[in-house]
Amino acid sequence: MKTLLLITAAVLTLATGPVYAGQCSTGHHKITKEEILAAQKAWGDGIVTIGKAEDHEKAAINHINKFYAYDLGPVLFKPTKASQVQFRDTKEEALSYFVGGKEPEDKGFALAPYTKVRFENHGIAIDCDSALAQGNYYFTKTDGQEIKVEYSFGYVEDKEGRLKINLHHSSLPYKPE
Repeated sequence: MKTLLLITAAVLTLATGPVYAGQCSTGHHKITKEEILAAQKAWGDGIVTIGKAEDHEKAAINHINKFYAYDLGPVLFKPTKASQVQFRDTKEEALSYFVGGKEPEDKGFALAPYTKVRFENHGIAIDCDSALAQGNYYFTKTDGQEIKVEYSFGYVEDKEGRLKINLHHSSLPYKPE
């Protein structure tokens, strides 16, 4: 049995990066890797939707409400292109980042527009009803160019069992001088 577990862990590591899973106490739904992958795809599709929408602000508000856990507690959000106001603690600050507005440095990240967002997970850590994922995500511009961004996302479940982001940190890859 121990050998089988080691082989299974090695295969998971090769296929998608490591997946670590904690044990759940009774009564808790355990978040699955498949749920995380589905949430990532839906989040990426939501970014594309914001850029295509006639009403960018309305689409961004829907995106934030659907994918971020501001209604459940603190959200630790450090956007990629934020330096003067590095952290976005409120829905209003997140909205400003996605479509511009509240913060002068915000030009509307999601307005690019992008045609696709894809995730490459380095690893996923599941601790029963919360999870972390880390890796790179790629934003495809209308000319086909991909922009690589490094990310860490934390997930929790809302009352309906939907995954919501309570940690979002992203940055452009380091380029040595």
